[in-house]
Amino acid sequence: MLPITIGVILAAVMAFLARITNFDRDRSYYAVVLIVIASYYVLFACIAGDAIVAEIFVASIFSVLAIVGVFRWPLLLGIGIFMHGAFDLVHGHIISNSGVPVWWPAFCASIDIVLGIWVIYLVKTKKGLTNVPKSN
Repeated sequence: MLPITIGVILAAVMAFLARITNFDRDRSYYAVVLIVIASYYVLFACIAGDAIVAEIFVASIFSVLAIVGVFRWPLLLGIGIFMHGAFDLVHGHIISNSGVPVWWPAFCASIDIVLGIWVIYLVKTKKGLTNVPKSN
C-alpha cells in the first residue's frame, strides 16, 4: 500500500509543479516523461542482465506513442502514460525481468495512472499541452 500512496502523491506533486512552472504547456514535457518512465524497465533489465531485448521493444512502443503524441495527437500522451500504468500491472506476467524491484510495478502504476488521467484532462479541457515543439 505504501508504494501506491507514495506514487499517487508523487504524481500529484509532478502535476502541480508542471502546472505552476508552465512546463505542462509544452507537449514535449509529458512526452519526455513517458519516454523516461518506459525506459526504467530497460534499466532494470540491464542491471539483471535479462529481458533486455523485450524491455527495449516495449519501451520503443511507448517512445513512438510519445513522439506521435507530440506532433500529431496530444491526447496520445495521456493515453500512453495511462497505458504504461496498465502495463505496470501486468508486466510481471508478460516479461520476466528479475531486476524489477518487488514494489516497483505498484509504485509506477499509481504514478502513471494518476498522471495519465491528468494529462488527458489537460488535453480535453485545453488547459495544457498547447505548444508544439518545432521539428527541424
